[in-house]
This record gives sequence, structure tokens and C-alpha cells, in this order.
Amino acid sequence: MTVDVVIEDPRWEEAGLETLAVVASDATLVQLGFDPEAWELCVMGCDDARIAELNEEFRDKGKATNVLSWPSEERGAAEDGGTPEAPEGPDPELGDIAIAYETCLREAEAAAKPFADHLTHLLVHATLHLLGYDHIRDKDATLMEGIEVEILGKMGLPDPYNGE
Repeated sequence: MTVDVVIEDPRWEEAGLETLAVVASDATLVQLGFDPEAWELCVMGCDDARIAELNEEFRDKGKATNVLSWPSEERGAAEDGGTPEAPEGPDPELGDIAIAYETCLREAEAAAKPFADHLTHLLVHATLHLLGYDHIRDKDATLMEGIEVEILGKMGLPDPYNGE
């Protein structure tokens, strides 16, 4: 997969954001039956201040969050728990992701999880958002979380939802 990584906060370089983004997005696409080489996305590694600005601008929530995503087109399923529409070419761009260093680090530390594992989960989660998956409705959330757990399991990572 082509992942354009924009580093706004240099701590992301040490965290290996570029490698984690490629691995997580490739694993997500493969799980869903897509060729990773056919698709592109952009990931911006920023800090809490920048993501709070983006969260305010796009969601009217003036606070930091861990990750935001902007799909290149709406793909969500009309029916709760349904499969989103598959992306189609010729435009290979799936969308954009922003991820905030401080919030992600706090969450990983609070959950006693390795930082890289938490980041991988959030990048899988955000890539699924770009593909039309969501967690607002109950059945959609169940579907999305199940896919996340499968992907992470194949990567040798624990279920992030069972509290372990």
C-alpha cells in the first residue's frame, strides 16, 4: 500500500509511525479481500493541540482525541450491521487519518499496553473507517470490532476490547 505519512510531531518518527501505518493498513485491506498495492491513504502524525483543532473544525468537538479519519467518499452501509460499499477505482485514494501522540501514549499507558500495539489497533480502526465501517449503531460496532479483533489476532496482537 502507498501510505503518505506527514510527520508534524517528531516523536512519531521514533514511534515508527510510517512502518506501523503500512503494516496496519495492509493487514486491514488483505483481511477484507483488497489488494493493498491498489490503494493509497495519508496519515498525519500530530500532537494533541493539532488534533483538537481538527476535531473542532470537522466534528464541533474542541478537544483532543486519539485518531480522526476522513474517507475519500461515503461508503457506509445503509443497514445497521451491513457491509459497507467496496471502494472502486480509478482513484486509489481511500482518505486521510490524523493521529495524536499524547492521547495515544496516555491511553496505552493507562491500559498497560505497548505503545506500538495500541497504535496498530488505532491505525487498523481508522483504516476501517476509511473503508466505510463505523461504530455508531450497535450492529455496525459489533461488525467493526469483530473485524479489528480478527486482523489484530492475525498480527499476533491481543483483543483490545476484552480488557487484557
